[in-house]
Amino acid sequence: MIRISVAKGDGIGPEIMDAVLQLFEAAKVPLKYDFIEMGKTYFLQGYNSGMTPSAKESIENNCILFKGPMETPKGKGMKSINVTARKTWSTYANRRHFLSLKGVDTVHSKAGIPIDITIVRENIEDTYGGVEHMNSNDVAVCRRFITRKGSEQVHRFAFEMARKEGFKKVSCGHKANIMKLTDGLFLETFYEVAAEYPEIEANDIIVDDLCMKLVAMPQRFEVVVLPNLQGDIVSDLCAGLVGGLGFAPSSNIGDNICIFEAVHGTAPDIAGKNIANPTSLLLSGIMMLRHLGLGEKAAEIENALLYTLEQGVHTGDFGDRSIPASNTTEFTQAIIQNLGKKPEQSEARVAGSETQTWNKPALPLVRPMMVSPRSEGEKLVGCDLMIDSEKKPEEIADIIERLLPDPFRLLNISNRGTQVWPTGSILTECVNHHGCRIMLHNKDSEVSSQEIWAMIRTISNELFVTSMEMLRNFGEKQGYSLAQGQ
Repeated sequence: MIRISVAKGDGIGPEIMDAVLQLFEAAKVPLKYDFIEMGKTYFLQGYNSGMTPSAKESIENNCILFKGPMETPKGKGMKSINVTARKTWSTYANRRHFLSLKGVDTVHSKAGIPIDITIVRENIEDTYGGVEHMNSNDVAVCRRFITRKGSEQVHRFAFEMARKEGFKKVSCGHKANIMKLTDGLFLETFYEVAAEYPEIEANDIIVDDLCMKLVAMPQRFEVVVLPNLQGDIVSDLCAGLVGGLGFAPSSNIGDNICIFEAVHGTAPDIAGKNIANPTSLLLSGIMMLRHLGLGEKAAEIENALLYTLEQGVHTGDFGDRSIPASNTTEFTQAIIQNLGKKPEQSEARVAGSETQTWNKPALPLVRPMMVSPRSEGEKLVGCDLMIDSEKKPEEIADIIERLLPDPFRLLNISNRGTQVWPTGSILTECVNHHGCRIMLHNKDSEVSSQEIWAMIRTISNELFVTSMEMLRNFGEKQGYSLAQGQ
């Protein structure tokens, strides 16, 4: 028996979790459950992470968390419990499988276009770091983190999954045409990892073009890997292709802890009415069984679900309206009665290679550091200063140039990323947040961080410096972007 941690969740969570566990019991799935305290109730009791210490201990002991939908209290400054869980336990790859299901009508199913797409979303970094600052009364700034090692983790997961499950193509969605350093690093790392999997076709596509093609011709895609925020958006787009989040299973995979969850909302308006659709959580549970090496049980339950849907059994949120809707209990019982049956209108699931034994990982004794080898020839060549001021760019330039010591020079000033000094357009509207790029006169030389900070102290005597970034070159690579129009 494998012991896992189970959090029923908020709203409809307890109802749909009970339905899924009832199905597992009927199918004699060899699992034992630690029911843990996690969700909105525990936020309100004063647990800032949304879980009790005993819940955290249970998850770290069992290494598997199966959770229902959860709500984070709004307007209280609390971080999302779902994002916190994924980041705390470094579940770096979010996998969602979007498959056309018989009995779930969509525009594409009516057009005879089958959908079978796996989205792999980086799960830790990007803007989901949630590191934001007010740099002036009018300007909010968010830091975006993309790391080489984090990108390597999610890309390797995507290619390993493709190799194991027989996918022929992996696509990288990105916006590297605009975010040349962050998405550029994500894309660069994608092709570095892809080179280790020559049997799998690797290609990339700009994310807006990806969205258009997913809607117009989804059959072109098999596996798509994306950064966190873009992956979140594209995942929901794909859910819409197959009938909604109620049919979108989700797993969060890490080297130590894995989380399987329903990603739809808590639906408090129907909580306790016994009408919720448990399909998404059930499909997530089936993904969990496969991860645990229980491929035969996963296939048996999924085949029963597919057969049940083919028979027209449905809850009130989908299905043939000429057939009376089943409540949660009736829908669950129908699947239980169909255990052992296989779908007739679609391909039956088989256990495949997922019957291998799952071994609980040995947790590290110290917090791991993920670091790549340093580049030769790293050089500090200047800094960007963010100035909170309502002065015109020309006035700011006059002040900085008067104060700058050798060997520095003011290269340019940008506003919201667009150059406004020494050249620019009078039509470029400005806010009170100026990016001032200060470089060395000799582009081949370098400077110390102490010299940078001494220069900043001089400037801050007359201008309010809200933040700064060191400008560095890494060998032949420039470690900073240019302003629009520079």
